[in-house]
Amino acid sequence: MKLSTALRLNTSPRVAFVGAGGKTSGIFLLARQLIEADRGPSSVFISTTTRMGLFQAKLADHHIIVESRNKLQELKTGFPPGLVLVTGAPVEGREGKITRLNGIPPHDMLTLANIHDIPLLIEADGAKMLPLKAPAAYEPVIPEFCDTVVVLAALSGLGKPLSKEWVHRPEVFSDLSGLALGEIITSQALLRVLRHPHGGLKNIPPSARRIVLFSHSETDELVSIALGIAPDLLNDYHAVVIGSYGQTLARNVMGDEIESIPEDVLSQTEVNEGVICIHECVAGIILAGGASQRYGEPKQLLVWQGQPLIKRVVETALGAGLSPVVVVTGAVDEPIRDALREMPVQIVHNPHWEEGQSTSVKTGLSALPENTGAGVFLLADQPRVTVNLVRALVELHASTLSPIVAPQVAGQRANPVLFDRSVFPEFKNITGDKGGRDLFSRYPPAWVPWHDVNLTLDIDTPDDFQQLLDE
Repeated sequence: MKLSTALRLNTSPRVAFVGAGGKTSGIFLLARQLIEADRGPSSVFISTTTRMGLFQAKLADHHIIVESRNKLQELKTGFPPGLVLVTGAPVEGREGKITRLNGIPPHDMLTLANIHDIPLLIEADGAKMLPLKAPAAYEPVIPEFCDTVVVLAALSGLGKPLSKEWVHRPEVFSDLSGLALGEIITSQALLRVLRHPHGGLKNIPPSARRIVLFSHSETDELVSIALGIAPDLLNDYHAVVIGSYGQTLARNVMGDEIESIPEDVLSQTEVNEGVICIHECVAGIILAGGASQRYGEPKQLLVWQGQPLIKRVVETALGAGLSPVVVVTGAVDEPIRDALREMPVQIVHNPHWEEGQSTSVKTGLSALPENTGAGVFLLADQPRVTVNLVRALVELHASTLSPIVAPQVAGQRANPVLFDRSVFPEFKNITGDKGGRDLFSRYPPAWVPWHDVNLTLDIDTPDDFQQLLDE
């Protein structure tokens, strides 16, 4: 999956990159992907509110040095296509050698952001090319207009000592994480820093989407570590993106500077060519609004293996990690609430249940929080759905962001079905007793092969239920 897809950006995003672990590589990779996309922009602005290494200018197609506001205003009349790096004046380093480029102050950056709705990607702090960092008192410098903030951390820093060789500002990292200097950096220590208001969350505008990008996830062990702390991060962030790295950008453009950087640190400049997966909140919506007219009594409350069917389905949703789990009632309300008492679910009543399943679908979607990445629709009368199946749907979606993910049994589509947030608006147009069936003809589904033929069996009659009891 491309980084531009995983970040779910709008057509003219204003994105700030902070943290460590490959900000420069991520910014230039994202810029290239935006330009190369179908109907992508002809230009992307890249800038910084701090300082950039001079070598980074070689990664852009054009470099414009702004030494006054008049120069920024001139950009409104025209600019070249491609990746356009906009910085302040060069800065002399040791022995009078120019090694750095000044940034653009936030109040001037707004002018750049308002030029012709061009995507703007901003490096908002520095990390000296180290895998991990904690911000100083004056960092990061994130303009208030940014709609997305990406906080980077390289997983290659885990298992290393908390020292200046691996962490930029190790003393601050120590204060935020609770680790002593020299101790081994653990995933829980990194989690504490990323969730700290003076760490990863520092200075992020309240209205901006917050995304953690874990880079250098080259091994299954590192991916597993990232997935292990992702649920806790979703308490503070909208998404956790896990990426692997392929080729080095900086190695061929840094010139003499490359000699002063240790080989193990230089490897941190490698660019993320592919996203392994994106972890977001995936909701469970359990449709339990029907009157069970054909059956003759509420199917949701039929007892199987010692508990009502509705409770069985709720336990499956919770066991698969769906959050939140929303139960939509209709013809039967209070008895379902009694059956689910003390379970961590949200129960909403659909007063229009008689108009068909479409109204329950809309009711369930309207109850979801804004940061929901996808929703899995489950039926209250299908207790054969397993935790493993639901997890398989979620995992395939996490690696593809497919608009629809569904199980397929012997060539036949089955339930439950996962819908990506990008197709949620489509449900506004459905009516009657339809769910999301019409969307399958408009959006290519991703299929999860499943070999349990019992998954396709519904409980419509007492005979169906008796077959379930006899299993």
